[in-house]
Amino acid sequence: MANIFDDLEVGKSVFKDKQPLDHRFLPENLPHRKEQITQIAKYWIEALNNVTPSDITIYGKTGTGKTAAAKFAREQLNEAASNKNVFIKVEYIRCTDYTTEYQVIAQLCQKLGRNVPHRGWTKGEVINTFRDIFRRNAYGKKLILIVILDEIDILLSKDGDGILYTLTRTDNVSILSISNYVEFKQFITPRVMSSLRDKEIVFPPYGADQLADILSERAHLSFKEDTIESDVIPLCSAMAAKEEGDARYALDLLRTAGEIADEEESDKIIGDYVRRAKDRIEHNKITDIILTLPTQQQRVLDAILRLTQNNEEITSGKLYDTYKEVSKGDSVTYRRIFDFINELEMLGIISTNTISRGRGKGRTNIITLQCDTNLLEKTLYSI
Repeated sequence: MANIFDDLEVGKSVFKDKQPLDHRFLPENLPHRKEQITQIAKYWIEALNNVTPSDITIYGKTGTGKTAAAKFAREQLNEAASNKNVFIKVEYIRCTDYTTEYQVIAQLCQKLGRNVPHRGWTKGEVINTFRDIFRRNAYGKKLILIVILDEIDILLSKDGDGILYTLTRTDNVSILSISNYVEFKQFITPRVMSSLRDKEIVFPPYGADQLADILSERAHLSFKEDTIESDVIPLCSAMAAKEEGDARYALDLLRTAGEIADEEESDKIIGDYVRRAKDRIEHNKITDIILTLPTQQQRVLDAILRLTQNNEEITSGKLYDTYKEVSKGDSVTYRRIFDFINELEMLGIISTNTISRGRGKGRTNIITLQCDTNLLEKTLYSI
């Protein structure tokens, strides 16, 4: 039998490199995020003077450039530090991959050259090994460690604030926390908050014009010349702007439109391919995700659908009440609901928007459905 891949050789294509259309790709320039990157740099510059920087918390919706900006600032700091007599390490931890304090500390030890197993030791042993790195290092210099904790709300909701307690009480450690969800600080106890004293940076959603700038730069890197019709990037940008200014969604649209062009053996990406890309992304994402969600998350989504159909403002409290009605006694705790909200937002099915209720009333997250209600209803009720 001939090798199956021989018949799948890629023929004519509009692409020269798909990687720049992946949201994890870190470009040399981040359009419309200079202000936020500069804010991070203003806090981190202390490290270049051998002073531990202040802790930072970054807020923003999915696809607003939070992770990219933090990684971009890391690259810039590493470059600046290479010309100075300082020892700075900036380590990135995605909290969806490391969901307990033990796992995070063990991973940091591994990154810093200490062979610590990801299970088997006591938490105290791991923490002591981590702190010993700062007392003795091969470079003979004071080590300043900046830890980027991406999607920290997931870690805190599942394992509590022990990781923040440990890191804030370890000398020469600074934390940059990234969250989609402003209310994650409810998981932090007062004793830890008193040590954190973080500086907050908000990442606003991108506008259509800003998304167009991002796509234009990525398209130049990804597609062959003269393969994109003039209406394609504005259309992708307008559609993504309606989805809470999500740059990830804009990149997905453009990449999928290019893939449809290849499927059609066309040498041009046209507006119709973008509209087909939207339908394909929406349908595939919704049906595949919903059918594989755990039962309790499906119930949360059902509650969001009911409130949306009733044109009600969806707060976490109102959602929990409706969810309990849907669950008919088989429900999880209010705290666990925040995990589900975060996970559904990461999947792009919902979005959250933080609003202020006025002086003395604090801030509240409003939940909004980000998919077609008819498709969602059809999929949910087919289960």
